[in-house]
Amino acid sequence: MNGSHTTVCYLDTLPYLHKGRAVALGFFDGIHLGHKEIIRKTVKAAVLSGMTSTVMTFINFDKNNEGLLTTVEEKRIILSELGVDELLVLDFNAVKDMPAEDFLNEIILMKLNSCELFCGTDYRFGKNASGDAELLKSFGEGQGIEVTVFEDKLYGSSRRRLSSTWLRETVCEGDVELYSKLTGGTAFSYSGMVVTGRQLGRELGFPTANIEIPENKIRVRRGVYVSRIMLGSRKCYGVTNVGLRPTVNDSENVSDVAETYIFDLDEDLYGARIKVELLSFVRPEQKFGSVTELAKQVECDKESAKTWLAKCGIIVNR
Repeated sequence: MNGSHTTVCYLDTLPYLHKGRAVALGFFDGIHLGHKEIIRKTVKAAVLSGMTSTVMTFINFDKNNEGLLTTVEEKRIILSELGVDELLVLDFNAVKDMPAEDFLNEIILMKLNSCELFCGTDYRFGKNASGDAELLKSFGEGQGIEVTVFEDKLYGSSRRRLSSTWLRETVCEGDVELYSKLTGGTAFSYSGMVVTGRQLGRELGFPTANIEIPENKIRVRRGVYVSRIMLGSRKCYGVTNVGLRPTVNDSENVSDVAETYIFDLDEDLYGARIKVELLSFVRPEQKFGSVTELAKQVECDKESAKTWLAKCGIIVNR
């Protein structure tokens, strides 16, 4: 898909389209391979029928308060890459007590003017999740709306069902390489503005770009990762420590930070927005006896990261 395509995001309301919409229904947290199959079929159906392709998702739907794999903006960027025209974001709190029949009539029919619907077998809607894919298909038959329900997508030799729950497990375990495989190449990432730290890294010869972990994002396993850094359209590589930096932080009231050393870059990035994609786990976070020991370990981490990147053919390790 052309990189210039941009998905338009609407909160709660969106313009009425006489030509109708092909709509993918779901929460789509993480957007794994199963999600992408549903979304791509939605886009294809819209193109073939001259309709608008729309993905509907929610805010305030973090059921276990674990944090999101993908924020709304991160979803929008991924959907742009998949060629989706629109993203409709509904507040889950505003619709969670809506009877299933009202949800179908008010949201699916009136708000979206749906002509084709696409979802997985586990899609639920309405108060107490009383609506399911079968009710959706029955409603579609009565309204002349074509409904396509996708069977669970299984992955690997274990034939495990792809799910956002599985993605969360990989993040908590630090297995970001598996995360990328399950999402079809979309790395787990953190984005934010580079903030001023203690600048200890600069004093020790390895200046870092620090971003605070957004409150609504899931926490990856604390430790050091090989990383890809997006500076606007520029792509760089480096090594990122995600955690509390116990060697230099004595206080317990410290938030997790993604602290990144970027290879071959000597620029002032304070105030810039960057995206840090975690590619491979290097080691767990640990506390060192001195900053000198920390500096020695950082050098080892840098070499480990460059070795991994070279093995993958991403950079030449000189």
